[in-house]
Amino acid sequence: MATIIERETDTQELDERIERILKGAVDLHCHSGPSVMARDLNHLEALQEASEAGFSAMLIKDHYYSATPVTSLLNETHGHLGVKLFSGVPLNNANGGFNKWAVDAGIALGARLIWMPTFSSKNHCESPFGVRAGFPHTIKPTIPFDPLTPLNEDGSVKDEVKEILDMVAQHDVILSGGHLHISEIFAVFEEARQRGCKRLLVNHPSFILGASHDDIRRLVAEYDAYIEHSLCMFVKVGKINPLPPENLDELIKAGTVDRTILASDLGQRGNEHPVQGFRRVIKVCLDLGYTDEDIRKMISKNPLRLLGLEE
Repeated sequence: MATIIERETDTQELDERIERILKGAVDLHCHSGPSVMARDLNHLEALQEASEAGFSAMLIKDHYYSATPVTSLLNETHGHLGVKLFSGVPLNNANGGFNKWAVDAGIALGARLIWMPTFSSKNHCESPFGVRAGFPHTIKPTIPFDPLTPLNEDGSVKDEVKEILDMVAQHDVILSGGHLHISEIFAVFEEARQRGCKRLLVNHPSFILGASHDDIRRLVAEYDAYIEHSLCMFVKVGKINPLPPENLDELIKAGTVDRTILASDLGQRGNEHPVQGFRRVIKVCLDLGYTDEDIRKMISKNPLRLLGLEE
């Protein structure tokens, strides 16, 4: 009987510890809806759940449109919930690809992040984990992508991409490598650095991008990039089993705690909701031996610094 009580006490203490760590968290990769892809919760529901858990900020990502008008509206109408909402501009076919006008309008509306092509990238279209595997799954059939690459045949960065990089630098917003191949990301980041871009982000480097641990080390050492890992890869998603904790540990060590960001990449129908994904992966990190302060850096301080909210 005593053992059962002790276990219940230990579980309660762990749950309380996780909730304390969660306070002030930032999700830079929330896939709420509406979307042409099936979602389990809408933007307002995601905001409410984040507020209840004590999050400080959330960035909504959709591959087909910029949610910046939505986040601006919700910040006005639901600011009392205490969660600052952001979004960005995805440079996919639905937004005209490398469309400087979409970037200009998005930033004018308050977009904090510009994604290089994701689903429309040549790399995603050719990846065995991308279009060939039926990813993305849209609710209704959509026309095929026109694959995009930021590079000319000689490996140089296209002029239209350079114009966008100049806008990113001018307004000091975040540049994400999207779903480009790691070789394309290095070329774009090199050009971006020369043009004055300071806030560089790589999403899920071990998925679709083809980045190795050495590539992650180089991204941090040479470009001061932040490396974001998707929590959805380390919790059970549908019928897909999570990657082992050791995999996450190796990725964090490659990029260092100071440059690692953990974000949900959740919201899809049938999957964990973003906040619950954070709870589960915080426990994984605790089991791996990371301190409360280490975890707070990866889920709060680092994304806040990248957003320019805590320099």
